[in-house]
Amino acid sequence: MEILIPVIIIAVIGLIAGLGLSFASKYMAVPVDETEAQLREALPGANCGACGFSGCDGYAAALAKGEAEPNLCAPGGEAAAQKISEILNVEVSSNPMVALVACNNSCDKTKRAFAYDGLQSCNAAALLQGGPLECKYGCLGLLDCVVACPFNAIVVNDNHPTVCKDLCVGCGKCVNTCPKGVIKLVPKDYKTAVLCNNKEKGAPVVQGCKSSCIACTMCERACEKGAIKIVNNLAQVDYSLCNGCGKCKEVCKRKVII
Repeated sequence: MEILIPVIIIAVIGLIAGLGLSFASKYMAVPVDETEAQLREALPGANCGACGFSGCDGYAAALAKGEAEPNLCAPGGEAAAQKISEILNVEVSSNPMVALVACNNSCDKTKRAFAYDGLQSCNAAALLQGGPLECKYGCLGLLDCVVACPFNAIVVNDNHPTVCKDLCVGCGKCVNTCPKGVIKLVPKDYKTAVLCNNKEKGAPVVQGCKSSCIACTMCERACEKGAIKIVNNLAQVDYSLCNGCGKCKEVCKRKVII
């Protein structure tokens, strides 16, 4: 009898606790948004933040509430956009983007203003008089972007980063980490690019780099589509107008345009 009473007490406590949990799970459960769950399944799970939300869960929740555009998932690309369009019953056009290092910088083209022997980081070097290069707009070559890229899409040649279009998903992390604003997101199918970021004019441009845009307007005059204009002393491409004819590249004496 001494053993039986404690066993009965424990059994009763267990029964009460079980009933309490059952009640809580039924009446206190947070309702699941089925649309949000479907949207989450449609996303790749990269959690890169390229969409501007806190990972795929945050983006799915915003989509379900109608608070986000449905074509913001760079890693998912066209496939994810199509799934989202079917779930939300909306028309979605995916415009894949890739990063572009808008600088022709290499060791033999850019002059050094001073020797830098500090922390090997672009952001650290930029804090010291804007960096060790004569060109204050160019790539510093200390490869913060390579470290930031979660998809190994940036390769290095002569300390200069180049983006592999086949691997880049346009997440924008390299863009955000570059202290010089050298890296830009452009349409993946771009036909023409200006590899310069220098917005100075006159002698400093030529003195700082052997391959920099000097805003001569030759490319602008050569383009029959009006797809390239000089803005803030720098040639810029309107990708919606460019047909890749190559005439701007032909007339560029500084070899800035590819």
